Amino acid sequence: MNANAPGTMPSGRSQAERASRASQERSPRPFSRRSLLQSVAAGFGWMAFGGLAAGAGAGDATDGPLGRRAPHFKPTARRVIFLCMQGGPSQLDLFDPKPRLQREHGRPGGARGSGSKWVGSPFTFRQHGESGLWISELMPRLARHADRLCVVRSMHTDIPNHPQAFIQLHTGSARFVRPSMGAWVLYGLGTENENLPGFITLSPPRQFGAQNHGSAFLPAVYQGTPMGAARDGKVAAALGNVRHPVLRPAQQARQLGLVQEMNREFLHATDGHPEVEGVIQSFELAFRMQAEVPGLMDLSSESAATLARYGVDAPGTDGFARQCLLARRLAEAGVRFIEVNHGGWDQHQNLEADLRRNTHAIDQPIAALLSDLESRGMLDETLVVWGGEFGRTPDSRRADGRDHNAKGFTFWMAGGGVDAGRAYGSTDELGMQAVEHPVHVHDLHATMLHCLGLDHERLTYRYGGRDHRLTDVKGSVVRGILRDRT
Repeated sequence: MNANAPGTMPSGRSQAERASRASQERSPRPFSRRSLLQSVAAGFGWMAFGGLAAGAGAGDATDGPLGRRAPHFKPTARRVIFLCMQGGPSQLDLFDPKPRLQREHGRPGGARGSGSKWVGSPFTFRQHGESGLWISELMPRLARHADRLCVVRSMHTDIPNHPQAFIQLHTGSARFVRPSMGAWVLYGLGTENENLPGFITLSPPRQFGAQNHGSAFLPAVYQGTPMGAARDGKVAAALGNVRHPVLRPAQQARQLGLVQEMNREFLHATDGHPEVEGVIQSFELAFRMQAEVPGLMDLSSESAATLARYGVDAPGTDGFARQCLLARRLAEAGVRFIEVNHGGWDQHQNLEADLRRNTHAIDQPIAALLSDLESRGMLDETLVVWGGEFGRTPDSRRADGRDHNAKGFTFWMAGGGVDAGRAYGSTDELGMQAVEHPVHVHDLHATMLHCLGLDHERLTYRYGGRDHRLTDVKGSVVRGILRDRT
């Protein structure tokens, strides 16, 4: 037998020596640096928050689950601003004129049988810009940006009901709890500012719940942060619960250091726990946010001219204007995915009056946002997306309204690598269904990820025994709307 072979004891040692050596091998190993930091009371917390405090002014993300990650390929956009119109805005009165529908107005025999009549638009359309895009009289300020817009007139989705369609728009699935698109983007790219959430939703609609900005089976750190709930028509000027109501920062650091040490001790003892990891990350982020969020949410630093340009404090525009201005500030500060919400687009009746009110609320703020991004050199690297969960029908059983239409509706995009000044796809002559270059919600998601440099088929997460993705097993990049179509 080879005396030096693995698993054998060298010859010439006494039985006592061999017993002593065996005893040492069975004894627990000395603490490593990591285990010492994880087990010594408050030690890890002090070191963690010392590091946080030292790097509080830097802002750039470094490592960890939110650390900046390389895209799959060269992106055309660094961030997304999603202007979400909850309720289903009428494409037939905004971006998709139908001359034949105007001729059929009031006649019976609509697409859904008895009692239904064709409803022409009460609004006029005109071509704008060098591109000649058709835009309704309701959006005169946005129309000045016609040559920056890519209008997709052939969108479609699966279900013409608000809850299911709204959730599918945000998560890719109407039937299962899935991560929201903002969570997928943050998971794929990380954040650009470690002192702010990487995914923020402004004034999200309460009726559809947190699933629309949740992370589902992705780690909790990727979920969206709701911010600026509307109050009296205005967006709240501060994010709640950021500052401690009693403790000074140094005292708070000591308190949170102890809590974090206990969290990490539990995490180490249980060999990983997603919920605890999410809590740890949220505590650390909240501590860093205290220095940056209050100033970011304070619009008083903006000039009077800027506030007026957006429509802040003006009748009918103030609430959405504040959201759009905050979106620009958040984008400038490094937030990766920003959703700006506006509800009330479910016009089964009172179509003319309600559409005038809704478009008055959004037209000026959106135009100001696009101008602001352009003047600051940010539009080319910011993908701005506008749309709702579906559109409206060309017929109705009411005299002044339109019903849900999931078969053909309109989105528009600007910046971020899309082909500006063009209309893509079309619905039929009456506007009921997408017939040319149909674009499903899955295709929209695939294209948004593509602009960010992410391959929707490669951006996956293993859960429940299979690899999941935002587009499930469907979706194709709509290259026809991209500036570079290769």
